[in-house]
Formats: sequence, structure tokens, C-alpha cells
Amino acid sequence: MENGRIAVPSNGEGGLDGMRSGHFGHCDVFTFIDVENGEIKNVSTLQNQEHVQGGCMVPVNLLADNKVTALIVGGIGMRPLMGFKQVGIDVYHDDQRPEIRPVVEDLIAGKLPEIQSDQVCGGGGGAM
Repeated sequence: MENGRIAVPSNGEGGLDGMRSGHFGHCDVFTFIDVENGEIKNVSTLQNQEHVQGGCMVPVNLLADNKVTALIVGGIGMRPLMGFKQVGIDVYHDDQRPEIRPVVEDLIAGKLPEIQSDQVCGGGGGAM
């Protein structure tokens, strides 16, 4: 990834040295990493908004409004995945490492795969 804004669902205060949240819709904050010319230029966080049953588009719209171009998740449901695709946010997958920095570095280096439809989880709201 040469240029753009990466979002990572994060626990606690987030940040580049923070830990990722296992469920993007219920994370405490989103850590934003701004990338220019393949280099990390800025790191910031944004408080997540309340995620209610069936409210999968709340984080989609929040990230779209904050000009996110890529999202790194450990898991995601089909509805929000489709929502991110509709707003032009690429969703990447890493379910092995909970640390934020190494997965961000892997995405910048082009080593993280985009999540596929057969990798989605059921989420908390029932059938897909």
C-alpha cells in the first residue's frame, strides 16, 4: 500500500503499539494509520460509535466519513463486508496476530490478503 488511510479495530486506547479487537463492530476505538509513499506519516484514534443489533453499517459509515481506504480485521460478517465494498474500503484479513504494528507493516508491504466471501463470520446477529 503506497498511499491511503488504514483503520484497525483496537482495544483500549489503540495506537500503533496497541492490540487489535477481535470484533471490529464492538472495538473500543479505531486506530487510523495514514500512509504516504509507503511510509507511516500519522497515527490517530477515533472512538467507536455504539453498535446496535442490525447496525452493521454504523462502523462502515464512520470509517467512510473518515476517509479510510483499507481496513484490517481478524473477522467480519458478510453484511458489513459488502458495506465496505460498496463505499470503496478494501478489507484485509489477519486472524493470527493481535498486535497492530506488524499487521499494518505487512499491509504496507503488500503481504496481507484481502478477505474473501468464504472467510466471513456469522457475527452476533444471526444468519447470513
